[in-house]
Amino acid sequence: MNEQSWSPETVAVVAGRPPHQPGAPVSPVVELTSTYVSWEPFGATDPGVYGRMNNATWRALEEAVGGLEGGTALCFASGMAAGAALFSLVPESGRVLMADSCYGSMLSLAGALAQAGRFSLTLVDVSDTEAVVAALPGADWLVLESPTNPLLQVADLGALGAAAQRLGVRLAVDNTFATPLLQNPLALGASVVMHSGTKYLSGHSDVVLGLLVAHDAELLEGLRGYRGLHGGILGPMEAWLALRGLRTLAVRLDRQQASAGVLAERLAGHPAISRVRYPGLSSDPGHQRAKSQMRGFGGMLSIELGGGREAADELVRHVRLWVPATSLGGVESLIERRRRIPAEPVSVPENLVRLSVGLEHVDDLWRDLEQALDGSGE
Repeated sequence: MNEQSWSPETVAVVAGRPPHQPGAPVSPVVELTSTYVSWEPFGATDPGVYGRMNNATWRALEEAVGGLEGGTALCFASGMAAGAALFSLVPESGRVLMADSCYGSMLSLAGALAQAGRFSLTLVDVSDTEAVVAALPGADWLVLESPTNPLLQVADLGALGAAAQRLGVRLAVDNTFATPLLQNPLALGASVVMHSGTKYLSGHSDVVLGLLVAHDAELLEGLRGYRGLHGGILGPMEAWLALRGLRTLAVRLDRQQASAGVLAERLAGHPAISRVRYPGLSSDPGHQRAKSQMRGFGGMLSIELGGGREAADELVRHVRLWVPATSLGGVESLIERRRRIPAEPVSVPENLVRLSVGLEHVDDLWRDLEQALDGSGE
């Protein structure tokens, strides 16, 4: 069978493994070294010279994620290290368009760089395709998420990718929520795809890392150089843990998004909930767009409490099975009122609670939410 014909679910399992040879390990080894034997002139493609530049365990993870996204992947010490590397691609005094409701730390970093005069920053509503396209002329980069965190807005990636290419604007898409199993932004016109590998790709809440994926050799050279000079590198053990987690991404995501769909429907009918944000609901503003460009609706949803901020805090306080914590994409279900975080943008309502659906039985998750919403958790 030709490797090109393998499904993404198969690629997640097999990519980055050693060749099939008698006596060879089935899983890649953890390469623990800071330096390598070398006497040839240093080159950017050397398999190893110094541990800040390259590592065999990184390469196994990068092969797997790059194969899933259809490009070449580079791993970083965290999602924010990857984000900083992404912003390094913006030309001096350039102009960046950015989603106004994306991950708060990325917005904070972009705002700090703009305030320092590194580039100018314009925030846009990525669910309004016409408005984003109208703002594109004169921009260097459009940086967005889809679905967005935590409002679950869906951008028309095909239309925005085509418009950006036509106007000479680079598009970067954070694909953390969707994962490469549900959408592939490079195929829709993106120049760079970003992942917080801490989340779904690793999937067990035990490692922090980030990844960037691209086609363009010049962009990759710039990103690789930035990583080496700034030192935001991933440890080999973290790379190995992430690769191990990636092997079960397909089965985890299947369960998570199936449960998320059930919970979204049930929450939409609860009198304490004023709004459910989940693109899998036919009533969601992004439903048709997500249906046309994604292969599933994901395991993330957000709800808004009719009782306001106080009711949202009470919900989080009274759940027993759901874990009140920041992060997402792990095997355990997490719950959080997002505006408790200082960096969260004001576009996020005070009464919004984000839910990351894990692998617990959906009825147990629902009963826990129901008793907390009904005030029976006292």
